[in-house]
Amino acid sequence: MKPSGIAEHAVQALNARERQRFVESNPQSAALAERASQSLFGGVPMHWMSDWSTPLPLFVARAQGARFFDVDGHEYVDFCLGDTGSMFGHSPAPIVAALREQAGHGLTTMLPGEDAVVCGELLAERFGLPFWQVATTATDANRFVLRWARAITGRKVILVFDGCYHGTVDETMVRYRDGYTVHRPGLIGQARNLTQHTRVVPFNDPAALEQALARGDVAAVLCEPALTNIGMVLPEPGFLDRLRELTRQYGSLLIVDETHTISTGPGGCTRAWHLKPDFVTLGKPVAGGVPCSVYGCTAEMAQAMQLVRAHSREMAEGHGHSGMGTTLSANALAMHCMRANLEQVMTESAYAHMLGLAAHLAQGLRRIIQKHELPWSVTELGARCEFQFRASPPKTGAEAEAAFHDSLQQTLHLYLINRGILITPFHNMTLCCPDTTEADVDRLLATLDEVLGELLAIPGAREG
Repeated sequence: MKPSGIAEHAVQALNARERQRFVESNPQSAALAERASQSLFGGVPMHWMSDWSTPLPLFVARAQGARFFDVDGHEYVDFCLGDTGSMFGHSPAPIVAALREQAGHGLTTMLPGEDAVVCGELLAERFGLPFWQVATTATDANRFVLRWARAITGRKVILVFDGCYHGTVDETMVRYRDGYTVHRPGLIGQARNLTQHTRVVPFNDPAALEQALARGDVAAVLCEPALTNIGMVLPEPGFLDRLRELTRQYGSLLIVDETHTISTGPGGCTRAWHLKPDFVTLGKPVAGGVPCSVYGCTAEMAQAMQLVRAHSREMAEGHGHSGMGTTLSANALAMHCMRANLEQVMTESAYAHMLGLAAHLAQGLRRIIQKHELPWSVTELGARCEFQFRASPPKTGAEAEAAFHDSLQQTLHLYLINRGILITPFHNMTLCCPDTTEADVDRLLATLDEVLGELLAIPGAREG
């Protein structure tokens, strides 16, 4: 039996039943899946969209607030919310209004407007970093900041934590194995050796961190304040303070990626935990679901960046290319939506609602785990929480990964989907938005209680 406390034969029995129920209940999705297979690789517009727990893709018709509707007319309470892209709900009214307002006034011009100025001011106020730039995705923001860090420090090596998530930045596609940095399993089409200029260490391991930084060749540490994609892993007390001390001691810059950890509050962990990074990056939800990302820096970094630019122009006789920026970055539509999101959606009151419901959900999850006598735990991070198949919350990415039980997770997710509830795929994370209600949370808890009761009622489900 896996450490989850539930025998595999019980998981497989329930999964077979739920797969059949899904197919029978979703004929329109099945028809679209068949049609899509003729023109879309894997039958989906992004290949990972076929990796959900469903036996065929679930096609969405529309979404609003904390709910979406599929093409077969089923309604779902959404605790995934685009894996944070719609953290403040689907199509918030101010974002809808901003889209309409800007639609007739130009979508992209390669020139700034007043919205950009207001967004910079609001971001500086929230995060405490005075200068900002805009990109299109968090991946872009992280890539650009890594270029700045290397140029400023004159160093090439980037350090990340095992199990990190920073979009699809090449340098972060590595793992820690037996003391060595290796390529992430499953990486497709990788031409160069990432381990030459990337070093990875376990999260919450200050000794390993110092050993990696002491070589004096690390340009920057790129980190999430808490791991969020390998299963949530919170920092141990004092670890982030030690991280800041060590980066300063060894001349490395500190980049904090708040793309997922913005769930803690309007200024993310940077503000809530009084972090002092050199750079902050943020993507996904910053424009209310419209593609946009930002990165901010200290005054010291801004001055260093100016010197780098001046030198670059001199070397290129004024016509160089920085390797940063895409044509659609900071487009007028995204800037108008980001301003509306920062001013009207991403508010203190919205977070108060979200955090309260997430705490209620986490408390309920712990009650259910205790009721069914399962060796599981719950991790909280602001508006999100996660139940994990281990007796205590993990302290490293490796511990979180070791607790994975793919078949059980997929079966639980499919059961929830068949009853109109969606949580984040690939692990058991939930997110509450301003439109989530206490009744929605209680419905998720009741349904999870129900599926665990059914699983454990299967003969031999608790047998070793």
